[in-house]
Amino acid sequence: MGRTLENKKEIVAELQGLLSEAQLAMVIDFKGLSVAEISDLRNRLREKGAICKVTKNTLMRIAVENDDNWQPMTQFLKDSSAFLLVQDDLGGAIKAYKSFQKDTKKTELRGGVMEGRALTTADLEAITELPTKEELIARIAGAINAIPTKLAVGTNAVPKKLAVGIKEVPSSLVRAIKAVSEKDEAA
Repeated sequence: MGRTLENKKEIVAELQGLLSEAQLAMVIDFKGLSVAEISDLRNRLREKGAICKVTKNTLMRIAVENDDNWQPMTQFLKDSSAFLLVQDDLGGAIKAYKSFQKDTKKTELRGGVMEGRALTTADLEAITELPTKEELIARIAGAINAIPTKLAVGTNAVPKKLAVGIKEVPSSLVRAIKAVSEKDEAA
């Protein structure tokens, strides 16, 4: 028994909702995967804030047809497709998929879509080399933490230099007076 029209409309609405929350969508060919392997992929992706959705290409095509942001995905819709919808950790989700692909050797990444642009596998690989959200936060925190340290060092150096300068004034004054008195004695 096939799906009813009402059921298909619900699936399309669900896909549109998932796409509205996603930053990146990847399309993979999942032919040959067992249910256990798909469950494994879903678990790996869930840890990275991503969802693996298996649906008919026709339903996904309907879900993206009026959305310019996801329209380029239609070029990847062929054969058996699974859609990896990534919300936050782009690099982590791609790495999780690559790890799964390496373990099973059964899937093929066709491409992806991000911000209305179709991405090749090379583009997706480049995303994995970007720092993660946590790494960026750590770098920013380190930079912010360095500012008070540099300020404290600079503030501490001012009184030292001022003290050295003040200490130097009397000895310079003594040398100047001594030089003037020796000049007067010589004349």
